[in-house]
Amino acid sequence: MSQNHFSSSKRAPTVKVVLLWWVFWGLLVVLGLALGQWQWQRAAEKEAYLAALAAAPTLVSPQKEPPEGATLILEGRYQADETRFLDNRTHEGELGVAALTPLRGADGRLWLIERGFMPTGVSREAPTVATPEGTVTLKGQWQQDGKRAPLFGANQEGLRLQRIQLDAWDELGGFAQPGWLHLEEGPGLLSPWWEPSVLPPSRHLGYAVQWWGLAAAALVVMLLGGRRLRRARQSAHVAEHVSGNVSESVSENADASRQQES
Repeated sequence: MSQNHFSSSKRAPTVKVVLLWWVFWGLLVVLGLALGQWQWQRAAEKEAYLAALAAAPTLVSPQKEPPEGATLILEGRYQADETRFLDNRTHEGELGVAALTPLRGADGRLWLIERGFMPTGVSREAPTVATPEGTVTLKGQWQQDGKRAPLFGANQEGLRLQRIQLDAWDELGGFAQPGWLHLEEGPGLLSPWWEPSVLPPSRHLGYAVQWWGLAAAALVVMLLGGRRLRRARQSAHVAEHVSGNVSESVSENADASRQQES
């Protein structure tokens, strides 16, 4: 049997293969663009949040809910017996807790005061802290009680809390506002350790550029690969067409030769 020298050595990519190529890389492009846009929006949100913190007012025993980051000045008496401790905090390389003590104002309203960090090491003994008596005047930054990730397991173990939850003091009748004061000045202050956990806007912008860069790279790969697939299909179709013509010509010549021989 004669070998057909015009047949292609590679099979043409099927329509399914071509379709999968475009769908896969197209989804990567869309995903990169979407994630980049999301990070861009997050940067704008962080800029607005930091601007709001910088512009937050100073309030004295406010009647309405203070805005996030406001500086509050409160006067009242510590409820020392109701102190709890925020567990598993770290500060300057030390392991410890943050003391949480309610403050009862002269008007009877209750405020939660985060007084600062105290080292405990790995000990699981119940922490203790000295608390000033009498009327005190405190100043600090307000943090609203917002949405947080789900907590698995019990929040309270003895006097220790895994995270701040106002319902740990339900028996006191509720707080004046949903949130707590991070103490910065005043009696009972320990080592200040808290600061807003805010990723800088520049970091989000960097992530956005990275995602958009990946989207651009995926687009280039998609287009170049798609062009190669198209050329491969065209080459295969041309080879099949030429092979068909050659086979037909060979068949006709063979028929003519047999007729002459007969």
